[in-house]
Amino acid sequence: MNRTPHTNSYYAATANQKTDRPRLTEALDTQICILGAGYTGISSALHLAEAGFKVVVLEAARIGFGASGRNGGQLVNSYSRDIDTIENNYGPDLGKALGDMAFEGGNIIRERIQKYNINCDYKPGGIFAAFNEKQLNDLKEQKALWERYGNDQLELLDADQIRSQIASDRYIGGLLDHSGGHIHPLNLALGEAAAFESLGGQIFEDSKVIRIDRNENSPGKRPQVFTEQGSVTCDYLLLAGNAYMGGLVPELSAKSMPCGTQIVTTEVLDESTARSLIPNGHCVEDCNYKLDYYRITGDNRLLYGGGVTYGGGDPASIEHFIRGHLEKTFPQLKGVKFDYAWGGDFLLTMSRLPQLGRLTDTIYYAQGYSGHGVTTTHLVGKLVAETIKGHAERFDAFASLKHYPFPGGRMFRVPYTAIGALYYGLRDKLGI
Repeated sequence: MNRTPHTNSYYAATANQKTDRPRLTEALDTQICILGAGYTGISSALHLAEAGFKVVVLEAARIGFGASGRNGGQLVNSYSRDIDTIENNYGPDLGKALGDMAFEGGNIIRERIQKYNINCDYKPGGIFAAFNEKQLNDLKEQKALWERYGNDQLELLDADQIRSQIASDRYIGGLLDHSGGHIHPLNLALGEAAAFESLGGQIFEDSKVIRIDRNENSPGKRPQVFTEQGSVTCDYLLLAGNAYMGGLVPELSAKSMPCGTQIVTTEVLDESTARSLIPNGHCVEDCNYKLDYYRITGDNRLLYGGGVTYGGGDPASIEHFIRGHLEKTFPQLKGVKFDYAWGGDFLLTMSRLPQLGRLTDTIYYAQGYSGHGVTTTHLVGKLVAETIKGHAERFDAFASLKHYPFPGGRMFRVPYTAIGALYYGLRDKLGI
């Protein structure tokens, strides 16, 4: 039986488990059905199973097939647009509501790792690296903002201090968030999936949903979803496919856009070289609009990613695209061999804020983390469970955010967004 493989990534090659889950080949009836076995789906499923619900997860490919199993593995707090932007655009009350949740996702991940003994190479600490004075001043404001919302684990770095953290001459300073960190993202997803299954949950892979009957006017309003070989009828349905939903739900795809990002991992470095690059083992992201991000893996490789391809997909040569960035940051690695190179799509929204809401009384959706999904998805899983248990206040705070389609519709959303990125990229280069 042919099964969909994971993309040829470092993560897939070093996954803790390679067990296939079955295809759905029958008609099931359950309390909750979830479309998508990425972080949003699995986090929600695990929270719901812990609360005693009967849950079925349908995955079109493999657990963690999309962004959840391909990303940079960094636990970055807050959202793609920070709390001050939310305050300014949506008012202080909504800013406070979302700000109070901004550091919860990382704590949920750490709790999951400890509770279920998940081996995913977790290491604490994340650095935001500044190229110029404007970026450093922005980090000072970010520190004050995050401290106002309770993050007391922040350390501002001057030029000498960041040079002691990163063996690169590119940065003039930075901000170290001790409550950040990094993980092997696919192994985290697989570990959480196994925890969900240990509580009686069911996951079906290679079970793409081809039709949804919303049944809004039927008794009980129970949705029904159909795959090629089976179906699930449920009390509640959660749509959690993000950039890999395709056109299954047109009203969701109209207000979002898949975007690609690319990553390489080097050959295994000797321990002294790996330690010399980032002595304390933190992950790093720079402060540019189109940022680079990197870290040392559990087996002493440098994992380096960056760039955005609007509309999704990869450049002609990921290795060529990334090498120039990597060698500019670490010229001491010039010519280093790359063992893996891969790309994947995340889902961008116009506001750069997550889209949570309801299509009907019984159909929920959560998507659009705009490159900031590792921690936010884990928060969202908890909010979905709270809502189905009857406590929707925190979910509804996100659901109240207004979201708009990209200008010009589907035809023009890619070029318009690329023009905007070109503008911000120029600002990065000029330091303004």
